[in-house]
Amino acid sequence: MTIDFANMAPPLVIAQPSHSAIVTRQIAAFKAVWSELRNEDPSLPDYDVQMLETDPAIIGIQAEGYREVIINEAIKMAGLARFLAFAEKGNLDHLAAYYDVYRLPGELDARLKERVILEIQGRSTGGPEERYRAIAMAADLRVQSVAVYRIGRSPVIHVAVFSTEADGVATPQLLSIVDAALQAKSVRLVNDTIVVASAVRTVVDLTADIWLLPDADGDTVARAIAALRAAWASESTLGRDLVAAWWTSRLMISGVQNVVATGTASFTVDPTKAISIRNVGLTLRGRAF
Repeated sequence: MTIDFANMAPPLVIAQPSHSAIVTRQIAAFKAVWSELRNEDPSLPDYDVQMLETDPAIIGIQAEGYREVIINEAIKMAGLARFLAFAEKGNLDHLAAYYDVYRLPGELDARLKERVILEIQGRSTGGPEERYRAIAMAADLRVQSVAVYRIGRSPVIHVAVFSTEADGVATPQLLSIVDAALQAKSVRLVNDTIVVASAVRTVVDLTADIWLLPDADGDTVARAIAALRAAWASESTLGRDLVAAWWTSRLMISGVQNVVATGTASFTVDPTKAISIRNVGLTLRGRAF
């Protein structure tokens, strides 16, 4: 099960009233104390200048109000650092270490968090699927994502590796590293047969009509194609569908007036495969505003 922290309400670490609410509260507290002092010493004047910005008491209350806001924010951030969704850098390293997960050289926070989740979900010697995924991702930073599956009732466990390398294709060296990690005696059950391979790619061609703005230069189409390829290289992963709304929007760079997909515009794949863009054919239909 994939956990999406974005769909969760943030945890409440400390109540955070606004600055105006703090000032209102403290003015009321000050007036209550002043009233008690007047009861003891009737010679003291009635306090009725709280609306004046130049009143020393109000100035002090406002300053302390800002200080309380800053302190509350610092407490909140320190508390949030104890939650996986909000932990960063060193705080995340310490939190991950509790689950016996350690940052690989050069590993970013998002990937480390994913491995922590997989480690928690897969806490069993010979499975479930999340354990094999966690081990594969811990084997090498070049492993971007992993699919673990069986075909029918076959006892063979297939591990499909999607790499950060060109077009997501895992090199033989990377596959060897992942295979060694999964075949370790402390990982593989005696009756498990694990086969590691690069993720199967579905190669697609994209075609579209394109219109440019009147002042667009002659290299605009080529730049649009390059922008699309760069975006897909950054966002593609196992099981990611390539839909027309996404890829046509990536062609809408500066100088492009409109893009309309032609032919087969959207492509879907199952969770064990990845889509690779082969040819991008753009037909220039003219220029318009």
